[in-house]
Amino acid sequence: MLASPRIALIHALRDSMVPIWDAFETGWPEARTFNLLDDSLSADLAEEGVLTQSIIDRFVTLGRYAKETRAGEDATKAILFTCSAFGPAIDAVKRDLDIPVFTPNEAAFDDALATGNRVGLVVTFPPSEAALVAELKAMASAKGMDLKLTSAVADGALLALQARDGEAHDTLIADAALQLGDVDCVLLGQFSMARAASQLSKRIAVPVITTPASAVARLRALLKV
Repeated sequence: MLASPRIALIHALRDSMVPIWDAFETGWPEARTFNLLDDSLSADLAEEGVLTQSIIDRFVTLGRYAKETRAGEDATKAILFTCSAFGPAIDAVKRDLDIPVFTPNEAAFDDALATGNRVGLVVTFPPSEAALVAELKAMASAKGMDLKLTSAVADGALLALQARDGEAHDTLIADAALQLGDVDCVLLGQFSMARAASQLSKRIAVPVITTPASAVARLRALLKV
């Protein structure tokens, strides 16, 4: 295997891109990443209210394209999706391809459950909440854990970020996290939220887990680099 594997990053939200780039720069700068963006996917999901077969098919198309961009030793070694509200669509890509395909949150979920069974989850994109709660509960059940999960939506935070008011975004997330009660960790459920970890860590005594950092660490361990 080449020393610097080629990894595809597939995004459904523009705001997820910089956080994962930053996580690779910090945790694995040698990795060669490339990006595919279809930000109509998040808008279409919000409009539809449910994950349609059409959206799932579009994910499969993106996955196939990402795999087929190169061949041989320089072929794409893994795919990481950065969009947390599309679990079943990503699962469809996993079944379709023969290379590792990761959801944005599975590594972070493992890290969160390793801290204990009282997990606090915060999201800023409302459609993500139910999907992530279901996935986290399923993972805890598979591990035989009695999960005590508390979740919250940081209302207005995503709009603040999209309006380039990062400070307001971070504050709204921290405020939401502080309402979770007694938890063993706080899990920031979307890539776009990672920048809030710094402020939140100053206001809370438990670990703050971000999906980009966990995902990069998991990919690096998987590809043994």
